[in-house]
Amino acid sequence: MKKISLLLSAFCACCVAGASTVELTGPDKKLVVSVSDDGGVPVYEVRYDGKVFLERSPLGMLTDIHNLQQGLDLREEEVSTKTVDIDYSLASIKRSHVELQALQAVCPFYQGDKHVMDVVFHVSANDVAFKYKLYPQKDRLCCVVKQESTGFVLPEGTTTFLCPQATPMGGFARTSPSYETSYTVDDAMGKNGWGQGYTFPCLFRVGEQGWMLISETGVDSRYCGSRLLSAGERAYAIGFPQEGEWNGNGTVCPGLMLPGETPWRTLTVGQTLAPIVESTVAWDVVEPLYERAFTPVYGRGTWSWIMGGDNSMNYDEQRRYIDFAAQMGYESVLVDAWWDSRVGYERMAELADYARQKGVGLYLWYNSNGYWNDAPQGPRGRLDRSVVRRREMAWMRDAGIRGIKVDFVGSDKQETMRLYEDILCDANEYGLLVIFHGCTLPRGWERMYPNFVSAEAVLASENMHFSQGSCDAEAFNATLHPFIRNSVGAMDFGGSTLNHYYNGTDEPRGSRRVTSDVYALATAVLFQSAVQHFALTPVNLTNAPQWAMDFMKRVPAVWDEVRFIDGYPGKYVVLARRSGDTWYVAGVNAQDETVETKVTLPMFAAGQTVSCYEDDKKLQGELKQRRVGKDGKMKISIPKNGGVVLVGE
Repeated sequence: MKKISLLLSAFCACCVAGASTVELTGPDKKLVVSVSDDGGVPVYEVRYDGKVFLERSPLGMLTDIHNLQQGLDLREEEVSTKTVDIDYSLASIKRSHVELQALQAVCPFYQGDKHVMDVVFHVSANDVAFKYKLYPQKDRLCCVVKQESTGFVLPEGTTTFLCPQATPMGGFARTSPSYETSYTVDDAMGKNGWGQGYTFPCLFRVGEQGWMLISETGVDSRYCGSRLLSAGERAYAIGFPQEGEWNGNGTVCPGLMLPGETPWRTLTVGQTLAPIVESTVAWDVVEPLYERAFTPVYGRGTWSWIMGGDNSMNYDEQRRYIDFAAQMGYESVLVDAWWDSRVGYERMAELADYARQKGVGLYLWYNSNGYWNDAPQGPRGRLDRSVVRRREMAWMRDAGIRGIKVDFVGSDKQETMRLYEDILCDANEYGLLVIFHGCTLPRGWERMYPNFVSAEAVLASENMHFSQGSCDAEAFNATLHPFIRNSVGAMDFGGSTLNHYYNGTDEPRGSRRVTSDVYALATAVLFQSAVQHFALTPVNLTNAPQWAMDFMKRVPAVWDEVRFIDGYPGKYVVLARRSGDTWYVAGVNAQDETVETKVTLPMFAAGQTVSCYEDDKKLQGELKQRRVGKDGKMKISIPKNGGVVLVGE
């Protein structure tokens, strides 16, 4: 951290007049990125609607063969720009069809007469993405990136909504970091989490000007995942993984073949939170790395572990959950840890056949680990080596398994990214969808790896099984995820609980749910993942309200559109999702006071009647029919730990 702070101080001191500068503007001219070479230091600045969202901040790289942090000249006359039309369909993200325009610019930097680096920019209406392209140095055709100089200097008065990076080889069975720490909200700048910085994505409220989300995308086996490090009172910098990750195996500095490109750094800005909730930049700037070899089946599902724990892992209980999924009209069941020893391969094949007859597919849990943590759950040692992994996947293909959930990965090193990629690539060949758990943030992976579905990388529902404190904070966390974690990638949360207690019978023991039934319905809409394994149990067929179960039978997992309606991170959230012609508006509240607000609902016609699931002050929910006002608005009321859902076509 001290070294980075000194670098930024040096950068600030050497910015002088007379530099080469180019301005890059988005399609509506509101978003402007200035790029220059002040004093030989490459810098950039971001303005939106005339206001500075990111002050002059450094760019550049330090490798074992280049010093691309200073002594650089931006060749204005060689800057190339073009307007690109982005048009693609992707069912597994928050918008099924994306169509937009962006400016693409290549800014070349020279040292003397040598072209050493390009900074490639993508600028759309509210998004900035950029990456580096490095060139060979004489006969050197590869390099090690020692440090990335990319910085983010924020205006005075900015507050932060950040998730601290965990120390390596901590937590359960030495499996951290896995992006499962608690957020701080509306906090001051100048901190560094628990000493290791912050996990992406990182949300900032830029005073009264608006909001900015910083993240990255396009990370694959050719680089490492990164984090955000504090670099002074108002500055942050890119940080590479920690030495101790993955039991110390693998380097923290990524290697590049030359010419070579880095992943994209992304910034989404807006006067409201709408651009962040609705942004697709994580997928706009990446491309598929291979073709999908099969037609995926997405949808809803159940899993026994969240309520029944390890004791639920037996043949009869898994068969009961398959029957339950069939009754709900769900597409899948997740069979969790220990199935290899408590059910066995032969009987698992029988279960898969039984599920297929019921119209249900199975996802099987796997432990990722080889030599990098102590997690004992099986199957172990099946996915860390290609020769074993492909044999295992061939068995799954023959047994009719739909997908896998791979747990306990716990690192951002380049070696770890290679394992993610190898698992995904092999799974594609064997017709398997992939969910990761205890893992890193997915960085554009839905588009890059077409059989990737979702990832945890969040304090998910399992923590409520373990801890009453997590239950008490459930609504608070839910008001963060649509604005931060879930805004950049599918989130495998495993929630929407209708049991009152976290056990399979719903008897008064274990952790107690403090949120309402309507809240559970709302999070089924708020949390986006093309495969949703809900924390429902067979007893919900008799102990939950009929209107709640009917909703959970119908709620989609694949969406065509998302819109921000209202909210503030850590307080409350209201957003809308569309599936086909049907709109779902969902909201939850974490504040002590009831949210009483009148929201604009442009997705509904004035005077239209919609189904309304809402709570009273005692969190007793009911289903009503309500009309949208003639002005296209509706008053909604959400008590603490409660929710609201509106449904209409």
